[in-house]
Amino acid sequence: MRILSIAVLGLAAAACTPNDTTLGGAYKHNIALQTIDPDPVYTGTEIEGGSGTHGALATERYRKGAVKEPVSIKTTSGSGGGSSGGGSK
Repeated sequence: MRILSIAVLGLAAAACTPNDTTLGGAYKHNIALQTIDPDPVYTGTEIEGGSGTHGALATERYRKGAVKEPVSIKTTSGSGGGSSGGGSK
């Protein structure tokens, strides 16, 4: 009886074990997608913010306290409509 109990308990424990048929394939795929290319190739296009001259001038203005004020831009045109949603008293 004791051997039968151990065998049944062993089978029950084996049924609860996770089974990854891809052997971590999804994990490996996600890691590969997030890995930075150590030797990227840019075909003549300048990287955003990559102008050393503009960066040097901005740093010099910052040191002198003459920073350019940012220009505000409107993202919407016209007037928006809406409802107050209030009820009568």
